[in-house]
Amino acid sequence: MKLTIGFSPCPNDTFIFDALVHQKIDTEGLEFEVVFADVEQLNKWAFDGKLDVTKLSYNAFTHCIDKYVLLDSGSAIGRNCGPILLKKAKTILTPKSKIAIPGKYTTANMLLSVSNPEYTNKVETLFSEIENDVLSGKADAGLIIHENRFTFLEKGLEKVKDLGEFWEEKTRLPIPLGGIVVNRDLPFEIQKKFERVLRKSVEFAFENRESSSEFVKCHAQEMETEVIDAHINLYVNKFSVSLGEEGRRSVRKIFGILNHQNTIKELEIFL
Repeated sequence: MKLTIGFSPCPNDTFIFDALVHQKIDTEGLEFEVVFADVEQLNKWAFDGKLDVTKLSYNAFTHCIDKYVLLDSGSAIGRNCGPILLKKAKTILTPKSKIAIPGKYTTANMLLSVSNPEYTNKVETLFSEIENDVLSGKADAGLIIHENRFTFLEKGLEKVKDLGEFWEEKTRLPIPLGGIVVNRDLPFEIQKKFERVLRKSVEFAFENRESSSEFVKCHAQEMETEVIDAHINLYVNKFSVSLGEEGRRSVRKIFGILNHQNTIKELEIFL
């Protein structure tokens, strides 16, 4: 059976999916058609149930839980890895300041709305362009995700707030950024088969770290090896192998903060 899979070209995604996509592990008869897209595009496609399997933001997942169920492996959950609000050194932010965000349905935007509800003048921007928009003055501040957290200081930008720190202080839990979900319309045995294969892919990636390097570098926005390695080390961890109870609590917390408790009473979040 062939499944459509959507994930971003970011190093953490290509790292965990490499073995699966390139048949370096036993895929139990499954074949894959891969679609690369920015996370906000993946979020929007998920609302329509476009793909069989997709990476998405946990904020977006709360809006399409009727279409997808969360897999135990593949998540980007961790500590000290949250989105960062930044600006130029002399910029003074006010409630009217223009904030570049990586997408309405990203977990980053959800966190900004919770931590700073006064910032309502937001403009959706491709995540890789946010730093440049702040530097050029197109935006007063920017909310960065992915590998940009490793490069903003050298570009002369400064941190306003680390939203990962905000989340951890508020909840005492690791921050749930994104996860891998499977379409609820697929037969249950196919859902479970893919879940097994994905876990094997993540485990293979950890055990054979150099195996994915060509695939990762081919798609990375920042080509420096040090940045790629730092990105993977930050976003791929024990929660990527298995959510565990702590990871599940952090996902449930997202639903609670967004007042979707009734939704999770009706639908199971986890496969």
